[in-house]
Amino acid sequence: MFLSRSNSVNGKLNLGLMGGTFDPIHMGHLVTAEEARQQFDLDYVVFVPSGIPPHKEKEKISLPEHRFLMTSLAVMSNPHFFVSPFEIDCEGPTYTIDTVRHFSCGEREGSEVFFITGADAILEIFTWKDYEDLLRLCTFIAVSRPGYSLDRFRETLGSDCPEMKHKVHLLEIPALAVSSTFIRERVTLGKTIKYLTPEPVEQYIKKHGLYLSGG
Repeated sequence: MFLSRSNSVNGKLNLGLMGGTFDPIHMGHLVTAEEARQQFDLDYVVFVPSGIPPHKEKEKISLPEHRFLMTSLAVMSNPHFFVSPFEIDCEGPTYTIDTVRHFSCGEREGSEVFFITGADAILEIFTWKDYEDLLRLCTFIAVSRPGYSLDRFRETLGSDCPEMKHKVHLLEIPALAVSSTFIRERVTLGKTIKYLTPEPVEQYIKKHGLYLSGG
């Protein structure tokens, strides 16, 4: 998918994967992806909207086509960003290991997959499906969230899972306080979401009446 576009030395491709419900995608997601791309020399970042996330099966989330289209609108101006329907096209719950395996297959020798996720989520990796294969197939970029203690993260990682230390890199973005939940709540209350999400996404939400009470 991306090999023909890679300008990397000797054809090596560094590919970032960013999963999530993206309900809706917001500026925090985009800033995180761009910062990860620059700091870790990623050729591309692929946003992978989830199909049926196992940890949110009982929660009401927007239809996959809405979340995919909003994500596509948000990244269209960045030539290093792509959106994949891989998880949305899967039947049943989707797992990180399946996504990483999909994007790891057939890549050039020496290429590397980086999975971008929250620092708090990394500490729960031992509950993830086939986590041993995840540690073998990809490198993690652990992103700090506002108010999250990186000192605590380093201490916990060092004591509870020292074998992961060389597979996890920290990315601190302290100013990002926006969340998808916050945006949904503001829409429900009739408040503005301007500058919290890209304008095309804001207009899409308005056009389709997403996140309104009873909608």
